[in-house]
Amino acid sequence: MGDVLTAVVFLGLLACLAAVILYVCSKKFAVHEDPRIAEVSACLPGANCGGCGYAGCGAFAEAIVKRADEGAIDGINCPVGGSVVMSNISNVLGLSVSSAEPKVAVVRCQGSCNLRQRVTLYDGLRTCAAIHSSGMGETACGYGCLGCGDCVAVCSFGAITMNEETLLPEIDEELCTACGACVKACPRHIIELRKKGPKNRRIYVGCVSKDRGADAKKACQIACIGCGLCQKECKFEAITIVDNLSYIDDKKCRLCRKCEQVCPTKSIVAKNFPVKKVEKEVTQ
Repeated sequence: MGDVLTAVVFLGLLACLAAVILYVCSKKFAVHEDPRIAEVSACLPGANCGGCGYAGCGAFAEAIVKRADEGAIDGINCPVGGSVVMSNISNVLGLSVSSAEPKVAVVRCQGSCNLRQRVTLYDGLRTCAAIHSSGMGETACGYGCLGCGDCVAVCSFGAITMNEETLLPEIDEELCTACGACVKACPRHIIELRKKGPKNRRIYVGCVSKDRGADAKKACQIACIGCGLCQKECKFEAITIVDNLSYIDDKKCRLCRKCEQVCPTKSIVAKNFPVKKVEKEVTQ
């Protein structure tokens, strides 16, 4: 009986000692989280899309609170929540934040089935990443959309659908949050985030082919051939040509559409502009 009692007392003392050690360690190594992080997290949409450049909403909240301690939160933005969320966060942190200009994803490829002839048949895993890694794909253009919908699969907001006739992705501007997930998913980098523009109007080159003019035109009827006519026409120095491909800087573009008018292959896309009225010929 004495041995049992001794063992019980010993174990009790050992448990008390362990409890004291754990208590001291919990106090000494405790991690104190800034309460503002939880308040900022409550303002965020919780999409965890990574469009802000951080791993998720929690990491974004920690980063912006750290930036607030440095005195400014400019240059950091939640693309999903937009100006409303950033305004709420600025109220929580007591700092002003400049509103970022809204952006939207655009598909820089117009090579539909009737414009980009298929030259081979791919028999394997039907994903854009798999086809791209195996070579040029099923058409003569080694730069254009592969049409398997990897971008559709990663969009958390249902903003992208595949057109069954053209086999090209189409983006719903109302649903797109410019999170950038589709941009990362596209192995050929044909999806780009661009400024929505006034009244959602914007102009961009709907092609990413870097082939020389004749080769590009042979692979796709609507390809950019790098002729330079658009660059010569632009009075705002918004257009550059690199590797046989024109690119329109949305920060410099004034939406005059003169580049679109001189493009011989119609590879320049003008979105959401009013339809031009065609003058009716008066027959006498």
